[in-house]
Amino acid sequence: MTLVALFLNATKLAGVLVTLTVAANAFSFNRYRRKNLRPFVSPIDDSSDVLADFTLTEGEREFFFGLATAPAHVEDRLNDAWLQFAEEQPCNTSESQQGMQPADALMASAAGDGGSQQAAYPEKKNDKGKPLKIAMEAMIRGFKKYVGEEEEVDECHHNVAAWHNVPHPEERLRFWSDPDTELQLAKNTGSSVFRMGIDWSRIMTQEPVNGLKASVNYAALERYKWIINRVRSYGMKVMLTLFHHSLPPWAGEYGGWKLEKTVDYFLEFTRLVVDNTVDMVDYWVTFNEPHVFCMLTYCAGAWPGGHPDMLEVATSALPTGVFQQAMHWITIAHLQAYDYIHEKSNSSSSIVGVAHHVSFMRPYGLFDVAAVTLANTLTLFPYIDSISKKLDFIGINYYGQEVVSGSGLKLVGSDEYSESGRGVYPDGLYRMLLQYHERYKHLNLPFIITENGVSDETDLIRRPYLIEHLLAVYAAMMKGVPVLGYLFWTISDNWEWADGYGPKFGLVAVDRANDLARIPRQSYHLFSKNTWWLS
Repeated sequence: MTLVALFLNATKLAGVLVTLTVAANAFSFNRYRRKNLRPFVSPIDDSSDVLADFTLTEGEREFFFGLATAPAHVEDRLNDAWLQFAEEQPCNTSESQQGMQPADALMASAAGDGGSQQAAYPEKKNDKGKPLKIAMEAMIRGFKKYVGEEEEVDECHHNVAAWHNVPHPEERLRFWSDPDTELQLAKNTGSSVFRMGIDWSRIMTQEPVNGLKASVNYAALERYKWIINRVRSYGMKVMLTLFHHSLPPWAGEYGGWKLEKTVDYFLEFTRLVVDNTVDMVDYWVTFNEPHVFCMLTYCAGAWPGGHPDMLEVATSALPTGVFQQAMHWITIAHLQAYDYIHEKSNSSSSIVGVAHHVSFMRPYGLFDVAAVTLANTLTLFPYIDSISKKLDFIGINYYGQEVVSGSGLKLVGSDEYSESGRGVYPDGLYRMLLQYHERYKHLNLPFIITENGVSDETDLIRRPYLIEHLLAVYAAMMKGVPVLGYLFWTISDNWEWADGYGPKFGLVAVDRANDLARIPRQSYHLFSKNTWWLS
């Protein structure tokens, strides 16, 4: 056979393979669209004067409205892992990585409350391979560090953006020293539930290797009890989060949730909190967005306490990888915490759940269904499946839509986005509630929207965003999804994880240069009007 004939046969074979590949991807893409993006008829009567009435029938729990926050966002006088992380100025990054964390490319599906998203505009051809390049550079740096050959560079960067350049960043919102400012703002909206958290490192200041007496700050525990009582004094119920991305610095030093002993330490912390507050708490959230925490901490190293090496990054998504390892121990911790809370609770009205981050993901193009499938496989149902028999409710944290490609997130010109780059898509909340209800309805588990909000300093997006997402919740309820309540994220602009004070999620603006003065936005008054009217 001549070389020409071999070349022609190889060309034919390549053509067949390309055709089969395109056909297979087209089939997967169309099947995904039929399953997840098919049009639906809204169950809401658009001709009605009142589009949504959240009054429930007699015998059901009263639907509630509330506001949510977290210790790392709001508490002053807190020397937690986030403060230490923000104050560091590592000098181990090159110019090509400045302004983008490796997590942006590696963890496209992980951006929880307040998380901004690095996404690529498809029309910019020179950026087409940038996310993959960042990921490869991160892996190379990890390898060099692993073998002790990391090259020296002069450039430094900040772990936390928009932190060093704002007034009084370490004071956050002074919720520790002055909780009444936030609580009064929350109460004035008509909210009946206030979601807050207890910072693990403030209670356990050091690893309890020699027992609790030497490691526990009992004065801080008493202060938290006082703050919780202040919440109740404003006529609001308490939703208390035990772990809101609050790994103590001492736990991060030895590996945190990668090791079994962290379960024991967390249970010691849980027992302390429950024993002292069980009669004051109405809703318990054991963990907030655990898969987001594990991805950004242990797989990407973009959050404090992770420090992944090249091997951990490369194998993170495998069944034996660091992500599944950390998620396993968090699962065990939830199961044991759930049992202890119910053991100590004298009231059947005290219910226990988790706050689970959910995004509506759709493929950018024909060849991106696999990327969406992988992200959903890791994040959508596995954690809830593993703890579903020890849940009293499923908390849903929903912020919007993500358009996913094999190289990361994409921005689509026809879509609407928040200032943090997350797609505004209220229908996604409706669709996700229906999906979760279909999967877990045999367990009779109700839902709570534990977080929903948008980054929008102008306050132009937030007002329609609020109304449209409330309508999405109501539409899901009309379809039989049991939703107990809705909490908006958040009251006042605050420290949003690795994005610092950049994203503005608050119903209330904060003038940090003027003694943290609060300026309610128009959306604050809209939320208040809706809360008073609908409830």
